[in-house]
Amino acid sequence: MQARSDQSTDEIQGRADFDFLRYASCWEDADVLIEALRPQAGKRVLSIGAAGDNAFALAATGADVVAADINLAQLACLELKRAALLALDYQDVIAFLGVQDADDRQQTYQKLARQLSDDARCFWDHHPSRINGGIVHQGKFEAYFQLFRTRVLPWIHSKKTISALFQPREDDERFAFWNERWNNWRWRTILRVFFSRFLMGRLGRDPEFFRYVTGSIGDQIQERVQYAMTTLNPAENPFLSYIATGNFSIALPYYLRPENFNRVREGLERLSWYHGTVDAVAQQHAKSGFDAMNLSDIFEYVSEQTAESIYRKLLSHANPSARIAYWNTFVPRRCPLNLRDRVQPLDGLSRELHARDRAFFYSHFQLDEVLATDA
Repeated sequence: MQARSDQSTDEIQGRADFDFLRYASCWEDADVLIEALRPQAGKRVLSIGAAGDNAFALAATGADVVAADINLAQLACLELKRAALLALDYQDVIAFLGVQDADDRQQTYQKLARQLSDDARCFWDHHPSRINGGIVHQGKFEAYFQLFRTRVLPWIHSKKTISALFQPREDDERFAFWNERWNNWRWRTILRVFFSRFLMGRLGRDPEFFRYVTGSIGDQIQERVQYAMTTLNPAENPFLSYIATGNFSIALPYYLRPENFNRVREGLERLSWYHGTVDAVAQQHAKSGFDAMNLSDIFEYVSEQTAESIYRKLLSHANPSARIAYWNTFVPRRCPLNLRDRVQPLDGLSRELHARDRAFFYSHFQLDEVLATDA
């Protein structure tokens, strides 16, 4: 189902444009999210909608998932992916979405369009070239990485070296590859320029998303990329696969792995989605409350005062022992001190999960647990 929700006033909505597709894939690690939130049958989960991927993964566990997004284009992406997952077999899904080649995506879309809401169908009817190109490649963020892969990375490394990055290696061999073949002066210099706040804001995200960022982000990105290429296994990393090769050819995200396909498809009937801010949607669809919340990195884009207001509103719809997960990229945001009497930050588990997080560009993953209140 798809329905509208009145949007509460939030500063980011007035500063950034939300009329186009920003993300065609979810850039958070669903495996980390599932382990953190412990979703299961009988539980209700509130989730940022984004491109749908992680909402699908959460619903695949048996939980009921309510997804919210302030961007109708993101919900259109979620809807079309959902329609494909319900109607097509596995090979046709990954071909239609753009993971594998296909020359009949427009014909497939015409069959799926009947299952879409009026808003979603209108969006995709006006963007046939995006259908033809495979929708997982059609977000602004994906275009930013495509620019890096096609125009920048070839100046740093050969195709042979890029391919070698994903060969199976032991830990010490990955460090040797990084030091001896990957981390040259061109890489260090260009990485800091291309992934600067200026270029990332204009080409990849939105300048307003960086309003609360202080200092240089280049060193942090360099450190996180090194971690992903050495401590973690590149051959198992869908995010690194997409950035370096232009597709998920090396590793697939959770919702597209063949072993998860049936569970993902079955879970789609437990997924609902709404247009609005996450706190407004939580209020209007709270019912018996939520047992888990996936908040992506929403606190990063707003002031500390607004972040506290959003957190407080969400807490009023969280059940005892509910878990709340969110990421920081460049702006440190934690549970506000004023709310610590109601929430227990699970710092040890947060660090453990972040150490395994394949979405390597995030500087911090935070998991909080809602405390039981006295009757």
